Amino acid sequence: MKKSKSQYQQRFKEKKCCVLIPTYNNATTITDVIKGVLEYCHDVYVINDGSTDNTVSLLEGFNTSIKIISYQQNQGKGHALKTGFRKAIEDGFEYAVTIDSDGQHFAHDLPVFLEKLEDEPNAVIIGARQLNQENMSGGSSFANKFSNFWFKVETSYSLQDTQSGYRLYPLKHISKMRFFTKKYEFEIEIMVRLSWRGCKVISVPIDVFYPTKEERISHFRPFKDFFRISILNTVLVFLALIFFLPRNIIWKYKKKKLKQIIKEDIFGSNIPTHKIAISIGFGVFMGIVPIWGYQLAAGFALAHIFKLNKSIFFVFANISLPPMIPLILYLSYILGAALFGEINWLINIDNISFETIKDNLKLYLVGSMALAVLAGSLFGIASYFILKFSARKK
Repeated sequence: MKKSKSQYQQRFKEKKCCVLIPTYNNATTITDVIKGVLEYCHDVYVINDGSTDNTVSLLEGFNTSIKIISYQQNQGKGHALKTGFRKAIEDGFEYAVTIDSDGQHFAHDLPVFLEKLEDEPNAVIIGARQLNQENMSGGSSFANKFSNFWFKVETSYSLQDTQSGYRLYPLKHISKMRFFTKKYEFEIEIMVRLSWRGCKVISVPIDVFYPTKEERISHFRPFKDFFRISILNTVLVFLALIFFLPRNIIWKYKKKKLKQIIKEDIFGSNIPTHKIAISIGFGVFMGIVPIWGYQLAAGFALAHIFKLNKSIFFVFANISLPPMIPLILYLSYILGAALFGEINWLINIDNISFETIKDNLKLYLVGSMALAVLAGSLFGIASYFILKFSARKK
């Protein structure tokens, strides 16, 4: 049953959710935007980002029904949003919906965010616009596709509209963050970095109004802002690939218990036996390969490419746990020495260390690669026959 506007006003208050409206020289639309929002939510912050038109006088007409944050020098949309977030957090709000002041978004979509919030209380919710409308410019369409692509690279999330300014944010995560950008690119930075902190990023469909080219007001500077966004994406991709994506993948699989993986992924799944065996062998192989510190990250990437079971890979890649490291180093050194005709079985395993390996790096590197191939093959073949003749579910 559809709720009334007064019921939504009460629901916004119960959820401790406010609405932030950043504005800069949108005097022709700001009044209608505020009126529309007030029909659904009474906790409204308007951040006047140094407007030079008659925005200030228009806002004075709402002085008793909204909270106005105003400063003289234009700082950028990101700065305005950060200012609004800080004030909302100080006032005890737990969520904030951001809506642009150019009239592109409709207040009647506010309930869509509330309804989704019921199911996803820790998610960033993006209002996905219909991007195939008549008056949408080709440049805007390209920019959105460009942004969607890099967002997926940086987070693994697929979204159809990463440039929409109509969003709901969980403020508890934002309160502990420090951001580096303050213009349009801020909305990319906050979305990516919240996803790195474990927030889901999801979409809800919203309506959108695109005025004709003659009526359109935009403060986006194509060259300067696109350049800033490109620089930001370069930094975010670098950080994602070397740290955040591998870390998040490892966190995900660490949550699964060994007994659960054996029961569900090995004996209780419908994965072909040879795929499980290859996943086991590959895990052992990557656990021994001499790329210490990057074994799991590289292994997860390759397991994804070759469509192997990542849970099984993760379990068997941990063959290089601390108690096993001296034995792996010893066998690697012995095997390397044998391949170079310098075999010496009397080496004391207690004296094998990274310093020893450093002094005999060639023997270790060759031997560890050989050991990785040998152990991975043996584990893979053995597990295949064990599973083949076990009571594994078909």
